[in-house]
Amino acid sequence: MKIYWIKAQAPRRVLALVKHLGIEAECVEVDLMAGGLKTPDYASLNPNMKAPTLIDGDLVLWESVAIMAHLCIKTGSDMWPAHHPAEQVELLRWLSWSDCHWSPAVAPFYFEHVVKATFGIGQPDMALLKTSVPELVRYAKVLDGHLADRRFIACERLTIADFALASMAAYWRESEMPLEAFPHIVRWLDALARIPAWADPWPT
Repeated sequence: MKIYWIKAQAPRRVLALVKHLGIEAECVEVDLMAGGLKTPDYASLNPNMKAPTLIDGDLVLWESVAIMAHLCIKTGSDMWPAHHPAEQVELLRWLSWSDCHWSPAVAPFYFEHVVKATFGIGQPDMALLKTSVPELVRYAKVLDGHLADRRFIACERLTIADFALASMAAYWRESEMPLEAFPHIVRWLDALARIPAWADPWPT
């Protein structure tokens, strides 16, 4: 098994799962700054020219959530409930919510503070972030209310939904996301940070 990755939020969730489940995989870091995602060889694996990409035998798979589900099925982990359709529906509800609402709301803060700093592409656009606050607050209220009496996003246990929803929000402090007013989100993120594989997902 081979996983192509860059140091970004989508590969992070896959690499954290690999570590958490103790999966043996060859993790290949793509040189983003040298155009590694745009080479013909890589584009033949992932036509989106993004990361992560997984190769497992004859299977070539992209999109982090699909990769995480595959890894769980392969290892028999209930972080993706392969044999429980009702739980799959519950996870899909939150994974869809994340893609459509939560991720777009937190992404400006993550990009302006984390991505720009990582790749040296300028200072945060604070004017843009000021206009992004209402949308983040809108969906933070939804998530905080959901987590008021829960430790995890779904199924009363750690699932791939937790890793998916937390992948950018985990950087809320350094990204200056206004989440201080949402104690249940902060509690959930701080609890995830105590999971060793989530706290340090990157291959050595």
